Parts: sequence; structure tokens; C-alpha cells
Amino acid sequence: MSQAKDLEQSRAELDSMVKAEDAGGREPVGISARLLFVVGLTWSLFQIYIATPLPFVTDFLLLTNLEQRVIHLAFALCLVYCFFPLRKKYPKKRISIYDLLLVVLGVCSCLYIVFNYQDIANRGGAARNLKEIVVATVGLLVLFEATRRAVGLPLVLVGSLFICYAFGGRMMPEIVSHGGISVNRFIEHMWFSTEGVFGLPIGVSNSFIFLYVLFGTLLDRAGAGAYFIRLSFSLFGHLQGGPAKAAVVSSAMTGLISGSAIANVVTTGTFTIPLMKKMGFRPEKAAAVEVSSSINGQIMPPVMGAAAFIMTEYVGISYYEVIKHAFFPAVLAYFGLYCIVHFEAVKSGMPTFAKDTGKVTKGRQMLMTALGISVVVIALCLTYFLLTAIKAVCGDKTLPVVILLVAATFVGMARMAIKYENHPGNREIGINTVMPQLLPTFMSGIYFLLPMAVLIWCLMIERWSPELSVIWAIAMISAQIILQKPLMRLLKREKIIAAEITGSVQDLARALNRGARNMAGVVIAMAAAGIIVGVVSVTGLGMMMVQVIETVAGGSVLGMLIFTALMCIVLGMGLPTTANYIVVASVMSGPLVILASQNGIIVPLIAVHLFVFYFGLISGTTPPVAVDAYAGAAVAGSDPVKTCLYAFFYDLRTSLLPFFFIFNSHLLLIGFDHYWEVLISIVSAVFAMIAFASGTQGFLLLKNRKWESLAMLLIAFSLIRPGFWLDKFQHPYQAVSMPELYNTIEAQPDGRLVRFKFTGENFAGEEVERVVLFPLGHKGEDGVTRLQDETGLVLTMEGRQMIVDDISFGSKAQQAGVDFGWQLLWAQVEAKRIAKQWFYLPAFFFFLIIWQIQRHRRNKETVAA
Repeated sequence: MSQAKDLEQSRAELDSMVKAEDAGGREPVGISARLLFVVGLTWSLFQIYIATPLPFVTDFLLLTNLEQRVIHLAFALCLVYCFFPLRKKYPKKRISIYDLLLVVLGVCSCLYIVFNYQDIANRGGAARNLKEIVVATVGLLVLFEATRRAVGLPLVLVGSLFICYAFGGRMMPEIVSHGGISVNRFIEHMWFSTEGVFGLPIGVSNSFIFLYVLFGTLLDRAGAGAYFIRLSFSLFGHLQGGPAKAAVVSSAMTGLISGSAIANVVTTGTFTIPLMKKMGFRPEKAAAVEVSSSINGQIMPPVMGAAAFIMTEYVGISYYEVIKHAFFPAVLAYFGLYCIVHFEAVKSGMPTFAKDTGKVTKGRQMLMTALGISVVVIALCLTYFLLTAIKAVCGDKTLPVVILLVAATFVGMARMAIKYENHPGNREIGINTVMPQLLPTFMSGIYFLLPMAVLIWCLMIERWSPELSVIWAIAMISAQIILQKPLMRLLKREKIIAAEITGSVQDLARALNRGARNMAGVVIAMAAAGIIVGVVSVTGLGMMMVQVIETVAGGSVLGMLIFTALMCIVLGMGLPTTANYIVVASVMSGPLVILASQNGIIVPLIAVHLFVFYFGLISGTTPPVAVDAYAGAAVAGSDPVKTCLYAFFYDLRTSLLPFFFIFNSHLLLIGFDHYWEVLISIVSAVFAMIAFASGTQGFLLLKNRKWESLAMLLIAFSLIRPGFWLDKFQHPYQAVSMPELYNTIEAQPDGRLVRFKFTGENFAGEEVERVVLFPLGHKGEDGVTRLQDETGLVLTMEGRQMIVDDISFGSKAQQAGVDFGWQLLWAQVEAKRIAKQWFYLPAFFFFLIIWQIQRHRRNKETVAA
């Protein structure tokens, strides 16, 4: 009884920690609480309304992008000052008069733009009057204080540093100096346009992030979070190290619907960490496994900790494309962690939990699993063909027919769930329990998958916009929350209780309010990050960073990547993940692509953004702001510093993946001609993760010898970067003589790369050199036309020199910094070489050799025992 009471008290403390971190630690009472509930509910309803076509149909609240973003920030400022106190020790039950004053100042600074929008728009670019300068200054100061409360002081300091850079550009070192900007231009750019505070980050928050976080909150309120945890335990809980493996899988599932790592830690960790400790994991390691799993939940599509939506704007591709590119790396990251916890469990000789299998044999279990997968695949195919047929037959009436079909599916799923609700195999998870069975557990909450299926279908099959897709998913889960309890009673032939329906509506309202509270801090972080993005755009810092990175890295691509990774990790010590990503991506992504091309490597922009995002995730395990690790340590009762170190160590395998897809874009489903290339890349990535986990854990089939661990790390490197070894034997490019340049270009196969080095004067009159790399596209035209079509360049021989005679505006060459009149110093085309995939074979061979050596050694030890 005492143990249960302590557990309940511990759970309450952890919930309080999550609230303090994600939604503020203050809990007002009385009229203040009711008013704030209305504010949160109104904000959620407002965001849902403007995401639908209703404003265009009704002509009510038909707002411009700037007006929407301004109102978005006004709501966030109101909630942050009401729920995040000035100091953590301040009273938690009431709101001070100073906080209310700051709410008024912040909201008025925002709404000034809404009420004076036409005048502000008409005077765009003109001098701002004193009143507008005061409004913008007050707004920025109130925003910085809200950032300090909700996000932390580091983001305020970084933002302040960038503002100082904007005004003091003339005093900066020459390599990053600029002319400086006036107060009027700064105010215009930062507060009265869609470039600074109300720029891309908060625009993405307004359009996408809020709705997806709200969808996750609604799913969790419906009970999907607890269902995913039970499902993962039914899959892996009975294996050696089962609770740790279940932690990995349940965190991945929770990551599908949640963008908060700390909430993921506490939600899943309260179940998994005690069971891991019971199985033999040290408290620090148990907490570290959960923390690492939960942090990686932010790389799982579709939410991806809000970064996926920002990437769509930065990279200029659709949300569908971002999800497609990010899916395999996310799966591989979790597979790598699964390998780590498996090796940890096996080398420690941990016992297993029993699994309730009833009277079903293992053979029949495997048959039922295979049958279940087949049924799911067949059902998906039938659904696709059925909906295609409905669209063909019903035409304009398709939507109501599909809604009825989804409603009927929900009723059918609820009926199936009732059959397994009280099944002996559908058991709760506890310290002294047998693991639940898979089929009863899966069927008992199968209807939770329907809203997610609606979302994925709209996004990936129908290719609707992200906001319209999630609106339909929100409508589905909202209806489910309201109807779930009365429908279950109806299907059980029980009396429907009116109070339950009222309670369900109240649950929906609470979930909408909770979603708004969870978003308040995120919106503030996006607005503060917008200042940094605005400074980068107004000063041209992004292009200056090309020279900075090249100087620091010494021209090495690997050095550039390591420098960027270290920048992510250092900034991550003080910034939340999404803000960290925005800051580093704004400054580093463009220069990295340019410098990689100068070194003969085509790196897709999405690969650079994912690289930055993955390294930013490690911020959750790096002190002093490792709140995710501290939450895990609180659950486990472990030392926070040791937990951080172990979690950081486990996250090293996440840092391996970005290098993999930078040097092998097939993993992102980019740049392949045949699907076998993708398959080989995925298989090699799987073995690379196993080899890396083995090398870092010192275990494969049994404890590694030192040379075996080193060999495994070398194998992992070879599988990641096979081109490294190929370059040692065959140079990737061959020189082309100037007179033969056009003939050589004409003869190149489709998609071949051509590399040029130019020299000439820039706008400042300085002599500069530029190395550029271009793909040639399809073969067919003569060399002159092919080069001009693909790069925008027209080159002419003048004596013995090749000169840029013309360059198309906006072409690839012009964007790379090449200018009219520059001289071409040399040209190279891709050399004919063997495929780099051949170097996978030695890596696989040595992997098998070590496997066989350890297998032989294990057999000898077994016989001797």
C-alpha cells in the first residue's frame, strides 16, 4: 500500500515536472483558471478555423499571413506570462499584477499591427514613426522576457548577440563584416514584416506545428499513448532485455504523435524504467536508454518535433517529400539503439519476463503473425482500390461517402476491441507481471490507429496539404473522443449515460486547452528564432559563412561537417531542439552545400538540414540544460550527470547516421537509378549500425577482444563511406583540356558531373577563386547548348584562356557566385570508375569473419563449461 502511494506521489511529481517544462509551472485557481481555460480553448479553435476553407466561404476572419502570425504570437504571450512565473519559487496559484501588465503590453504590441495593418502595409519600406518604434521595441523586449521564462536565457543571449551583430556590422572582423543597418530598417524588418519575428519559423508554427501538436494531444487524451506502450511490451517485453527494447519501440510509437521529448520520457519511462531496473539494468543506464529513445522520438515522422514543417519551407519541397526522405534514417536510428540495448542485455546475462501465450505454440504464433501481416497488407490494397472506385463512381459526392465509410470502420473496430477488452492476454503492465499477448493487446485498441491512418492517407496517398490533412485527422479523433464511451456502451447493449457524453465533451475541451498550453512555449521559441533568421537575411551572414567555414575546416568536407556538428552540440547545451535547428540551419546549410560542391560532392539540401537536426537532438543529453536526461534520472532515481553521459554515449549511434546520408543520399531515397541501389544502401546501413553498436558496446556474440571492436568500427566506417577507399585507388575526376571542353561535355552520359575552377573580381573589387560542381542532365544536345541549359554558362576561348562570355540570371552558375568576365582555370569531368558498392564486399566479408570467430569461441566456451 505504501509502495503504491509512493509510486502515485512520484508520478504526480513527474507530471508536475513535465508541466513546468512544457506548459509552465503555475496553476492559477478561481476565475483566473476559468478565463485562461477559455483563452486556451479559443486559441485552439481559432487555429483550426483558419486552417479550414471556412474563412474563404464565410468571409469571416479572412486574415493575411502577417495578421494570422501576429494573433498567433499574441495568444502565446498571454499564456506564457500567465503560466510561466518570473521565478520558479514565485506563487503558483495566482498571477501577479506585473505579469498581467506584461500580458497587456505584449498583446497590444501585436494587435497594433492587426488594427493598423492597411496603414503599415501602405508605408512598407518608408520611415517608421515614433509610435511604431516604441511599439516594436516594447514588443521585442516583452518577447525576450517571455523567451527567458518559457525557453531559457541562452536563446535570449543568442538573439541579443545577433541583434548586436546587425547594428555593429562595421566593427566586426573583416571576414563577417557588413555595412550595418539603421534602427528604422531593423524595426521594419523585425516587427512590421514577415521576415523577422513574424517570419518563417512562426509562420510554420501557425500553419502546421500547432495543429499537429494538437492532434497528438487529442490522441493522447483518447488513450493512444497508453495503448502504444502496452503494444510495445506485448511485442518485445518477453525478450532478453525486453523492457529496454519495449522502451525503444514505445518511444518510437509515442514519437509518432508527440513532439515533446520530456513528455515522452515521463509517459513511457514510468513503465519501462522500473522494469529495466528489475531486469538488471543499472539505474543510470535504464534512464539513459529511455532518454535516448524519447529524444529520437523527434526524428519520427510525421511530427518530427516540429522540424519537418520548417524543413518544407527552408528546403522548398513538399511535406510528403520531407517525410519520404526522413523515414528510413529514423527507422535505422531506432534499430541502432535496439542493437545497443540487446548487446547490453546479453552481455550482462539478464533474465527474461514470462509471456502469456495461452495454449498457442510458437509455430502457431509465427503463423498467426504472418497471417496478420498478410491481412493488413491485403486490407490496405483493398482500401486503396475501394476508394479509387468510390471516387470514380461518386464524383462530387465522394467526401460524404468516404466519411460514412470511415464511421462504419470505426464502429467495426470498436466492436472488435470489445471482444478483447477483458481477454486474459490483454493485461496491464506492472513490476510483477507476465507480458501481455500481442493479438488481444493489438485488437483492444485498434481504433486508435484509425485517426493516424486518416492522416497518413491524406498526406501520402491523396497528397493533400499538411494542414488540410491534419484537420481531417483532428475531426476524426475529436469525434472519437466524444463518441467512444457511448458507442462502447451501445455495442455492449448497456444503457447510455448522459453524464458520460457530457464528460467526453469536457475531455475534448480539456485536450484543446492542453494543446494550446503545450504550444505556448514553442511559439515563443519560434518567434525568438525568427529574430536570428531575420538578422541572417538582412545582413547576408549566410554567404559570409562560406568563407568562415572554409577557413576553419581547411577545405575538408569532413572537417566542415564536424565543425557544423560541434556547433549544433554547443548551441544545443542552451537551446531547445527546434530553435537550435533553426539557428544552425539558417547560418550553415547553404554554405555547406556550396563548399561540398567545391570539393566535388553533390549534397542535397535536405540532407544538410537533416544532418543539422540530428545533431541538434543531442542537446537533450548535454548539460547544463539536459532537461530530458534530468527527467529520466528523476524517474530512475539515478545520478543526473551519469545519466547524461550514458545517454550521450547511446546517442552516438544517432550521430553516425547523418554522415551516412550525407555521403550516401540513396538512404534518403535521392539520386538512385534503380531500386536495387536503395536496397543495397539500406542493407549496408543496417550492418553499419550493428557493427557500430558492437564496436561501442564491446559485444557481438560474446565479449569482443580489442581488435574486434576496432575492426567493427572500421567496418562501420567502410559501410558508411565506401567512396573513401575508392578515392584512394581511383581519382573521382579527370582533367579536360580547354579546346576539347565542349566536345567532352557533349559526350558525357546522363547525369554526369562537371567541375570548374574560376577566378575573377567580386563586387568589392577583390580577386577571388570559385570551385563549382554541376550535374549535366540528359545527353542529347551539343556541348554548348547542354552546358548553357544546365548551368547558365556560355564560355568563349580568347587566345589560350577560356572566359565567361555570358551567364543567365538566376542560373546555377550565377547562384554559385560565378560572374561575367571571369576566367576558367581548369575543368574536370567525372572519371570512369568501378562502382563504390564493390567496397561493401570486403566490409561484409570481415564482418562474417568476426562473427564466425566469435561463434567458434562461444562453442568452445560452451563445451568447456
